Amino acid sequence: MAIKKEGIFTYHASQDRQRKNLAILELIRKKGPISRADISRTLGLNIVSVSNYLDFYINKKIVLEVGYDVSSGGRRPELLELNAKSAYIVGIDVGPESIKAVVADLQVNVVSSAYAPRPMANVEDLHPHIVKVIEEAIEKSKIVKGLIKNIGIGISGIIDYVAGTIHDTDPVRGRSKTSILKFCKALEQKFYMPVYIGNDASCAAFGEKTLNHTADVENMLYVYSDVGLGIIMQDDVYCGSSGCAGEIQLVFSGLQKDEKNSMREYTHMRPWGVDLGVVMEAMRAIDKGVPTEILNMVGGDVTKLTKEVIIAAAKKRDKLAVELVSNAARNLGVRVAYLVNIFNPDIVVIGGGVEKSGEVFMDAIKETVKKFAFEEPASVVKIVPTLLEDNSVVLGAAALAAREIFIEA
Repeated sequence: MAIKKEGIFTYHASQDRQRKNLAILELIRKKGPISRADISRTLGLNIVSVSNYLDFYINKKIVLEVGYDVSSGGRRPELLELNAKSAYIVGIDVGPESIKAVVADLQVNVVSSAYAPRPMANVEDLHPHIVKVIEEAIEKSKIVKGLIKNIGIGISGIIDYVAGTIHDTDPVRGRSKTSILKFCKALEQKFYMPVYIGNDASCAAFGEKTLNHTADVENMLYVYSDVGLGIIMQDDVYCGSSGCAGEIQLVFSGLQKDEKNSMREYTHMRPWGVDLGVVMEAMRAIDKGVPTEILNMVGGDVTKLTKEVIIAAAKKRDKLAVELVSNAARNLGVRVAYLVNIFNPDIVVIGGGVEKSGEVFMDAIKETVKKFAFEEPASVVKIVPTLLEDNSVVLGAAALAAREIFIEA
């Protein structure tokens, strides 16, 4: 389904010129230096048509002529590559815990970055905090502002393109909504450039596909802990009929206590948070007196417990930490098994942070998928940790912003 509204990323470009722009420029980005003939042959496009497009890109300095290939007879073919420094983009990750920004070139090579904790504020009140992080990243980059063309944002929550809203579903901050158009326009008026927005997990999936050669496949899932799912189907981002695809937890907040008790069998689909519940479970175990090195690692202060502490303890083979991480992996593995059955992907990328535990986490997920998924899709899929780690969303948002330049070239 082609979705295009002001303020959101272009998925499944509908116009013929946009599709050809994207196909040609993406191929040059991936395979350059490359000849006109190879572009024509790879994409199945008429060589004259390809040359016309390329001449236009060369005149705009998006593509550079960089020499000649070895001749197999006749005139040596001219080689072309993307002029990555012809324009720059800003990528933003408005995540559950932090706000990140990068300035990058068209190859998504990062020039500069900035970071700030995400405040406990409603989504409509985040604008000044995002502006501050963008300004810091741009100032660090030393790039002339006129060369920075687009801002791409990946944001946690539900992006509803039909309703035109961003819905922050975090119960701790307080659930809130704001207008996509209002959110983007406020930033456009500040920085005088187009702003595009998408779900964080969708951006992460595109980031992995663009920058992780292992994940450059037609059908791929990016599982963002238990709070989101990025879907690549037939080589492009899939976001559903209204942009809300990829929510992999059920809503339990509206249930009464007796209803929750009667639905314990659905525990694998309840929300645990970005840390997959390991911090809460660690606190419970420590409160019960379970011996663990975790307590020593936080100086006896359980309020300092974080998923990073538990991951570090698991790497040291602390018995409780290993058990917590393994249980979290098995719970997440049940969801992944469902997804493998439904989507039959080539690859599932696991992100969100807890995958940093290493084999103890990843092996438990793989074993669970093998146990619960059907044999046929389970035998095809590869389950791997994110290559981009904490930068999947911000780099994916930058990659999608660069793609907007390609589409409109």
